[in-house]
Amino acid sequence: MRRNGKLFAPDPGDQLFAGDQIYVFTNAHDVGRTLEIFGKPTERQERIVIIGAGNVGLSVAQELERRPERIRTRLIERDRERAEEAADALDRTIVLHGDGLSSELLEEAGIPRADAVVAVTQDDKTNILACVRAKQAGAKLAIALVNDPTMMPLMSALDIDAFINPRATTVSTILRHVRHGRVRDIYSIGDAEAEAIEAQVLSTSPIAGRSVRDIEFPEGALLGRCKRAAKF
Repeated sequence: MRRNGKLFAPDPGDQLFAGDQIYVFTNAHDVGRTLEIFGKPTERQERIVIIGAGNVGLSVAQELERRPERIRTRLIERDRERAEEAADALDRTIVLHGDGLSSELLEEAGIPRADAVVAVTQDDKTNILACVRAKQAGAKLAIALVNDPTMMPLMSALDIDAFINPRATTVSTILRHVRHGRVRDIYSIGDAEAEAIEAQVLSTSPIAGRSVRDIEFPEGALLGRCKRAAKF
């Protein structure tokens, strides 16, 4: 939980206030209900606009094409050669060549009717400005790729719904490989201020078979348990 720039583990008696940032983990089938609690009802997204056809933008477009549900995706790329390469690599996505900050091009891409806009160019300022323009034009959801952590506090003030921090993603990937034991996944929170770790308790672990109350976890650590791993 983050409040006024400070990250901490909440106690059962803590209250939630407007502006707090909350990190939550839940069962997959409870995600929709969890989002509704925070005022974020899930809706089917049928129209998505991606700004930037770099590695991230192209990967997102390809993943959307692989989904069974039909999603109308449009991809905007400023570099003509890169736009042509993206068009050749995609089957159903419409690729538009032009400036992602152009009001005329955003209108052509259907921004006012878009369920989500994802700005993933190599320039943070372009991503932020593109999301601001998209929300002003009527887009329901705006997501920006932001490399500079000092810009992240601006997201809420600019009405940007979410940001992608590639640095945190990279750190998480590295940590997953260097940790000892059966670590399945690690996600770095904030500027590497905390970690969410998914790990399997091995029979050789000193915590196996012990009551949770008797385990000396570090102060501030929170514990959750998923279903037992299947045996084959």
